[in-house]
Order: sequence, then structure tokens, then C-alpha cells
Amino acid sequence: MNTSGAKAQRVMYPGSFDPLHLGHVDVIAHASELFGEVVVAVMYNHSKTSGLFAVDQRIELAQDALAHLDGVTVIAQTGLAVQAAQRTDVDFIVKGLRNSEDFEIEQQMAHNNYAVTGIRTVYLPCAPGLGYISSRFVREIAKYGEDIGHLVPANVADALRTVFADDEK
Repeated sequence: MNTSGAKAQRVMYPGSFDPLHLGHVDVIAHASELFGEVVVAVMYNHSKTSGLFAVDQRIELAQDALAHLDGVTVIAQTGLAVQAAQRTDVDFIVKGLRNSEDFEIEQQMAHNNYAVTGIRTVYLPCAPGLGYISSRFVREIAKYGEDIGHLVPANVADALRTVFADDEK
């Protein structure tokens, strides 16, 4: 909650969220607390059918997992994240950082985004105990039947178990 009396800001947190994990949730919670309104943009390329979960399912999973956070909405977006930011009329793009490699990649992207549109990027580090989580590793761990309950929200863990149980049939 913004208690400084400053004007609340509207920010966008873009990502594929395939699947949403606790590192994402942590960054979204911090963004909500700092800025007031967070648009979680589930990014996809409509010409590709790749991804473990369909876009609609990613949105539903994120909405359920983030329902406890005030000021958070989840939408689908396509194209460049910076184009999505323009379309959703946000003040900033928020990006989560896990490590220095994330910073290197995100810094270059942020400079390009600003040069193209004037929209600035704000970096939020995830909690130290969550920095090792990635969606790719979560999918792989779940595929081989290992516990993922400490990596993702409960509804996402259930959905992953269902997907991979169906694959075994």
C-alpha cells in the first residue's frame, strides 16, 4: 500500500508466466505495495502455439494465485512488451531480477524500450530465497514428478500435476 501520500502509479509486469511461480508472485506483491496498480501482462505470440499452458489457462491460474493482492489485474497481450505498456497506458514497466545475468539482459531491453517509447523500466529484486526459481526449471521438475509445492502457488502446482499426469496416460 502506498502510504507516502504520493500519487499511485499504474505499472505493467510482463512475462509468459508459463507457469507463474513464487518469484513472480513476490515481485507482483512488491509492485502492488509500491505502486498501487499492477497490470500483469501474460505475453504471447499468436503465431506460435508453444507453451505448456494455453494463454487463457495462464491468465486463470494467475488470477486465482494473485486474488489476495489489491490492485492487481491479469490480461493477455501480444507483440513487444513496450507496445503492450503503451496500449495499457502504464507509467512504468516492472521487471523482476534474480541475479546479475537478469540485470544485464533487462538493462539492455530497458534502454531500448525507453528509446522507442519513453516508458521507463523499474527493477524489483525478488526475495533472496526465491531467486533460483525459473519457469523452465519448474516445468522440468514437475514433468519428472518431483514436488513443486515450494516453487509455485498451490493452484499452479495442481495444474502442473494434472498436465503431467495426463501425459503419462
